[in-house]
Amino acid sequence: MRRADREVKDGERINEIINACDCCRLGFIDGDSTYIVPLNFGFIEEDGKRVFYFHSAKEGKKIELIRTNRVVGFELDTNHALHSGEKACDYSFSFSSVIGKGTVSIVEDIDEKKKGFQYIMSHYSGSKQWAFTDAEVNRVTIIKMEVTEISCKEHL
Repeated sequence: MRRADREVKDGERINEIINACDCCRLGFIDGDSTYIVPLNFGFIEEDGKRVFYFHSAKEGKKIELIRTNRVVGFELDTNHALHSGEKACDYSFSFSSVIGKGTVSIVEDIDEKKKGFQYIMSHYSGSKQWAFTDAEVNRVTIIKMEVTEISCKEHL
């Protein structure tokens, strides 16, 4: 990272930043191009491993891309603020961001799908008391991303 003074290495702080975000962007390789999609997410760190869950329609471009290449890049950002100044070069922008790589898979196990849905709902609602029927969960696809690389940066 070029700006080492802005790098966040503390794992708890990285998780706080992730939890403060409302969108995770996944980047897929699409032939000779890139396909980036913003997604709602749920997040958990278990046994030192970070895992994200996303919900999706059963068909579409990202589902096709997951089936062809499970490696993705991801990005989240929050805490945006513009700081003005007298001159153009006095302006700056505050932010917290997380980027990394991961492997994605489509969750098939119904119990894990419910668990993923629980993390997603908890992320946005703050409640961990959601119940889902098998029929509700089977109407959508749950995608799991296991993080393989992560870095975090803050400029406050």
